[in-house]
Amino acid sequence: MAPSRRLSLLGPSSRAETRRIADILRKETIGGALLLIAAVAALVFANSPWSEAYAGLRSATIGPVELHLDLSLAKWASDGLLAIFFFVAGLELKREFVAGDLRDPRRAVVPVAAAVGGVIVPALLYLLVNALMDGEVRGWATPTATDIAFALAVLAVVGRRLPAALRTFLLTLAVVDDLLAIVIIAVFYTSHLSVLPLLAALVPLGVFTVLVQRRVRSWWLLLPLAAVTWGLVHASGVHATVAGVLLGFAVPVLRSEKAGGPEAGPGLAEHFEHRFRPISAGVAVPLFAFLSAGVSLGGLGGVTNLLADPVSLGVVVGLVVGKPLGIMAATWLTARFTRADIDEGLAWVDVGGLAILSGIGFTVSLLVGELAFGLGTARDAQVKLAVLTGSLVAALLATVVLRLRDRAYRRLAEAEAEAEADAGTDAGTDADAGTGTGTGAGTDADGFAAGSTFTK
Repeated sequence: MAPSRRLSLLGPSSRAETRRIADILRKETIGGALLLIAAVAALVFANSPWSEAYAGLRSATIGPVELHLDLSLAKWASDGLLAIFFFVAGLELKREFVAGDLRDPRRAVVPVAAAVGGVIVPALLYLLVNALMDGEVRGWATPTATDIAFALAVLAVVGRRLPAALRTFLLTLAVVDDLLAIVIIAVFYTSHLSVLPLLAALVPLGVFTVLVQRRVRSWWLLLPLAAVTWGLVHASGVHATVAGVLLGFAVPVLRSEKAGGPEAGPGLAEHFEHRFRPISAGVAVPLFAFLSAGVSLGGLGGVTNLLADPVSLGVVVGLVVGKPLGIMAATWLTARFTRADIDEGLAWVDVGGLAILSGIGFTVSLLVGELAFGLGTARDAQVKLAVLTGSLVAALLATVVLRLRDRAYRRLAEAEAEAEADAGTDAGTDADAGTGTGTGAGTDADGFAAGSTFTK
């Protein structure tokens, strides 16, 4: 009997899934570069002679007062622009669990377990630090998120020769991470709840769902319904980004039987994802970063205060230590109790480098910090500085590890290329020898046999 094949933790995806993920990675990598530019610009303005103008821009209020939507630009960025980001996240989540690799429970267990570990351990470390230093527990969820755009941008720069399975794993982990972040925001950071607007939001959401289930793509029908849904969820007290997720979940993933079924091509969710991902990665998230990341660094005194403040220290420890520890522990436990192996050609140090890289928490971490401590407060500024510091440290540490692994894979590829070249040369020599005398051929045969024995 042939031995049963063990489950591969980071095995290859299907060809269609690989192409789709590669397209997502390219867009998210470009988005990560724009996000970095926006964050640096915000820091420059906030620590320059134009800092007051920057603060005035963030606090400028626009919107209809009658609808209670007279919000500052910073608030519009966190509640409005990030709703687009979470709409795309909702599309991606549904796509993965309906038609992607996560529809197979055996493949889903690893990124799900890793994401859960990457949420629980940072939160526990944050709570431990704040319990020992008499800090505040409200920000426990701040270090639990991974910024996929930043992480993929770093991976694209330092790990060009790393196996594609690592990028796929990072993307899938981040998708599950987003789902957990959505649940945390909806459950733990809803300060007040108005039931009537929340129930009213079900009406436009229901109409939106019926239209997209009938494969309606008309923007003049769908966008007003989405805007009304967002406005009612915002009025209910639930964070408005949850509306984006609900709208994303409503979009069908597979084609209808009338349109040819799943084999006829991408469904409406993938169509919307192609439309809105560039808007999310190229406009919404960078603008949010520009309006949220601008904090005063305060020189060396700011660093000292950061290390002395329990909330800030908890965020940094959660991102730099908690994230990789939680992801590695969950992945190892999954391997231990399912008797699974990582994919052939990968090493646990590769997973470790990826786990460290997952400590880059930016977009959602900044949002959770604002929800926990209040937008524009002194504590909010400290948390933002802690998120930036922790993300930078995680990026630098991951760069060192992944750069070393990238060089190792480059040397391996060069060695394989040389071996293939030598094999081609040897094949040509053997062919020439075969035209010689019988004695020479016998000598070659003996030599080949000896070589085979040595190799084995």
